[in-house]
Amino acid sequence: MSWQIRAERSEDGPLVERLLAESFGPGRFAKSAFRLREGVAPEERLSFVAIEEGELRGSVRFWPVLVGSTRALLLGPLAVQQHQRGRGMGIDLMRRGIAEATAAGWSVIILVGDEPYYSRVGFRRLPHRLRFPGPVDPARVLGLDLKEGTLATLSGDVRRAQIDAPVCADGAGTA
Repeated sequence: MSWQIRAERSEDGPLVERLLAESFGPGRFAKSAFRLREGVAPEERLSFVAIEEGELRGSVRFWPVLVGSTRALLLGPLAVQQHQRGRGMGIDLMRRGIAEATAAGWSVIILVGDEPYYSRVGFRRLPHRLRFPGPVDPARVLGLDLKEGTLATLSGDVRRAQIDAPVCADGAGTA
């Protein structure tokens, strides 16, 4: 591994946005997962970048959401420069985020993505008990237990976390 995974810094913001635009294009704004991120800041301690040879090559962010009454994290977007894909950078970014989310006390992470890729870090397809705002292929709804048993009972509408109230990892209220 020749890259470094580190916490995203404020000066990384424009570089991350450019990477996301190059990776996903303008269509990303119409996706259900994007709707859940509108007006909500990502979890500051759970945003990471991959740096190699002084260049930002990858990024991952995690966002607070509510699934029914359960506080959860939404992984994404995960992006790696197109010519750098297939080297393990995205997996390393996710592993770092998952480790930090676990240490911070979060119980579950969900995402919409390709199971063969995300299963490499433990995500699995969820039963059709989650309802996203807008169309989502149910076969692409994946989850990862950070506290055993959370996925077994996870169900309901997936909603944005409150815009004006920070979310606590333990789900006990606001930070």
